Amino acid sequence: MKVWLLLGLLLVHEALEDVTGQRPPKNKRPKEPGENKIKPTNKKVKPKIPKIKDRDSADSTPKTQSIMIQMMDKGRFQKPAATLSLMAGQTLELRCKGNKIVWSYPAYLDTFKDTRLSVKQHERYGQLTLVNSTAADTGEFSCWGQLCNGYICRRDEAKTGSTYILFTEKGELFVPSPSHFDVVYLNPDKQAVVPCRVTVLSAKVTLHREFPAKEIPANGTDIVYDMKRGFVYLQPHSDHQGVVYCKAEAGGKSQISGKYQLLYAEVPSGPPSTTILASANRVKGGDDISVLCTVLGEPDAEVEFRWIYPGLKEERPVTIQDAWRLIHRGLGHTTRISQSVLTVEDLETIDAGYYICTAQNLRGQTTVATTVEFS
Repeated sequence: MKVWLLLGLLLVHEALEDVTGQRPPKNKRPKEPGENKIKPTNKKVKPKIPKIKDRDSADSTPKTQSIMIQMMDKGRFQKPAATLSLMAGQTLELRCKGNKIVWSYPAYLDTFKDTRLSVKQHERYGQLTLVNSTAADTGEFSCWGQLCNGYICRRDEAKTGSTYILFTEKGELFVPSPSHFDVVYLNPDKQAVVPCRVTVLSAKVTLHREFPAKEIPANGTDIVYDMKRGFVYLQPHSDHQGVVYCKAEAGGKSQISGKYQLLYAEVPSGPPSTTILASANRVKGGDDISVLCTVLGEPDAEVEFRWIYPGLKEERPVTIQDAWRLIHRGLGHTTRISQSVLTVEDLETIDAGYYICTAQNLRGQTTVATTVEFS
């Protein structure tokens, strides 16, 4: 009787566990409240190490972005290539992003104050427009932004743009020159350039001597050809002097350039080499004197003269005449002699004293003096 009673109680207990769903599965322990339900795994995972950019190397070379675009037809635009070839007569419009844009373009357009060129600054970009283009407009067009602190501005090297444009014109292989015969000075301490530039990118250009007639090779050592400049003499010397010209060939056509007289300059570049000489250093009242200031320099180096003399404050009338000429010294060596002559007539006592001449060129200035006294 007791056995049947115990068996009945056991069956009732198992039925209650099935109803409540709390019967623990076999071989598994019940989970504690809040225990992580993700099954643990023994799979090994290789940790990923994030790549760290070298900030120093990135900052040491700032990126330069081109700010120039070329406007095309129907409102389209594109970044211009380093070298462009356009047909003469086309309108060129370039824009550079920025509110303070400076432009550089072929000096030819500035020399003649050409009205075909227009440069404007808008709120967000600078604009350069060239209409009725010709072969003579061939050259470098560039722009850059400015970094300003008050009224002091400097060029922003990180925001620039440039393109070299060849304007191709029928019958013109060379960029036209205003003169058919130009002088190129050969200075021993700087490069010399024979400016034979072409308007056709594929043109073959050679350099020739007129007498004795022969081709001068651009060997890359003494002479090189630069499309943007012409034939460059890297180390000029007196053997290079003479008359030369260039020859271009393209598309089965050929053309001869103007002629260039190469003159060797004896005097090295630098501030003016100046001397001063008075016609007399001891004078009498009523005499006339002349004071001569002379500079020997580079053939193409212009010189400006300034005078200080005793009667300057009293506005004593004097005559000043400036002149220059080229002189040949020795084996084809060419020098420019520049002179300024100050003349005083009918001397008075206020004319006695120091006569001071200052000569100035692009490389500096030199001051010399002499005295004039009454005997």
